[in-house]
Amino acid sequence: MGFEWINMGNTFIALLRGINVGGQKKIKMAELRAVLEDEGLQNVKTYIQSGNIVFKSDETNREKLQNRIAGTIRQYFGFDVSTLVIREKDIRQILEANPFYNESAEGKLYYVLLRNPPEKELVQQLEQLHFDHEVFHITDTCVYLHCKGGYGKAKLNNNYIEKKLKVDATTRNERTMKKLLEMSA
Repeated sequence: MGFEWINMGNTFIALLRGINVGGQKKIKMAELRAVLEDEGLQNVKTYIQSGNIVFKSDETNREKLQNRIAGTIRQYFGFDVSTLVIREKDIRQILEANPFYNESAEGKLYYVLLRNPPEKELVQQLEQLHFDHEVFHITDTCVYLHCKGGYGKAKLNNNYIEKKLKVDATTRNERTMKKLLEMSA
């Protein structure tokens, strides 16, 4: 199924995977904003240092935007970064559909956003697994995680999910998702 990409405005959110983590793939957000604006994106805003970008563009094709941003980073910063571009309405739908949302889960909810829908057989295989203190739900666009012991100790992390579902993914916590929704509204 995947996200519905209809031209309903031109505000997008780009999520970069694995930048400014553990001293790897360092990018200063002010530099990134300037470079992306030089490449034609408008009203570029970033949130924290981990690769969350809100911007406007006349381009409406998310694949072209993903490739454009990834290519710009490769050209200016010298490394490849997995990039996922989504819309405000997609973040809103993901947040509203979280099967684990309740007051006791606050601070322990994570969203593994999938670049492409995973194969059904791989989803079924992952759904057969059990992880202590972790529950999850898989859709075509997101793996919802409730990490009762926190994400730092989770076995079901972004790398594990990418490996098992064979799709590129990037993870954000509840607070970041809500902030991106607010910034893009």
